[in-house]
Amino acid sequence: MSESTPTEGFVNKPARPVGIVGYGAYIPRYRLPGTEISRVWTGEPTPGPVKEKAVAGLDEDVITMSIEAARNALARSGITPDLLRAVWVGSESHPYAVKPSGTIVAEAIGAPPHIQAGDWEFACKAGTEALVAAMGLVGSQMANYALAIGMDTAQGKPGDALEYTASSGGAAFIIGPAGEALATIDAQYSFVTDTPDFWRRAHQKYPEHGQRFTGEPAYFHHIASGTSALMEKEGLSAEDFRFAIFHQPNEKFPRRVARQLGFKPEQIQDGLLSPVIGNTYAGAALVGLTAVLDIATPGDRILVTSYGSGAGSDVFVLTAQDALLERRGAALSTQAYIARRTEIDYATYARFRGKIAMR
Repeated sequence: MSESTPTEGFVNKPARPVGIVGYGAYIPRYRLPGTEISRVWTGEPTPGPVKEKAVAGLDEDVITMSIEAARNALARSGITPDLLRAVWVGSESHPYAVKPSGTIVAEAIGAPPHIQAGDWEFACKAGTEALVAAMGLVGSQMANYALAIGMDTAQGKPGDALEYTASSGGAAFIIGPAGEALATIDAQYSFVTDTPDFWRRAHQKYPEHGQRFTGEPAYFHHIASGTSALMEKEGLSAEDFRFAIFHQPNEKFPRRVARQLGFKPEQIQDGLLSPVIGNTYAGAALVGLTAVLDIATPGDRILVTSYGSGAGSDVFVLTAQDALLERRGAALSTQAYIARRTEIDYATYARFRGKIAMR
């Protein structure tokens, strides 16, 4: 057996070139300021790791929000839902423990019954896991179009540091042939290890985090390793990208890893949304990508790196195409969702998110 470099053969490029033919975000209108959380739990309205976070309403969950994002993606794609051959929903807050979100979303958007449908889990990179699977399905010509969604109504234990950032929202992407794409997916690479930084056991209401494991051995190691490996394999450097999007648990982490990898602040700014909507978990990197696609111009090269606790990263290199200018106005922009804002207090948040057990 011949010797090989660690990344040789592991960069994913489907036999048939693929790309994003439709995309859409959904962010709930309700916002809880970080100062409101600190007022309740510390007695002082001090700034937290994010300015505020998006909160799903009483009638919203991963399924309803996925439907909204999927409809936006369909509007931009120019295809009808009967052409879809897969509907996959990535999340760590599916409404049912046993009953797929994917089947409900598929039926609600008008997809036919002769499709693949199901749910994906891998903490905050469940959405990009579904995206990689959609690439494989379309790239192998088993399907022409597949829908991948990353969506969450993330929970944080009352008073815990996670409560400042764990938010609601996400994004949907329709993968199709590269010739129809708004942005082609030129290369993809994944990097995973068994790292105990964040978990929630069955029947446990709130997740736990591994304190010192969450930074260096978890987030930074996986994002830096995956991103640098793909760029090296593809002969790319930070200067070759117009935009870069990294998973956003807060504002500090993506800025730090961007500097570590040689990216400038202006390259990540347009996709950095965590200060105003919090960490949408399975949708975090993907919502950032929708914001960038809303403003990118043809020829722009885009880097996207997700992160999921447990732990792993999916890395994508994309190139914006001419069709992006023609079709992105067919649905509400991500910034429009962010601007659509209703502030709530902690008591309303606790009622919306079921923080108070009545029985």
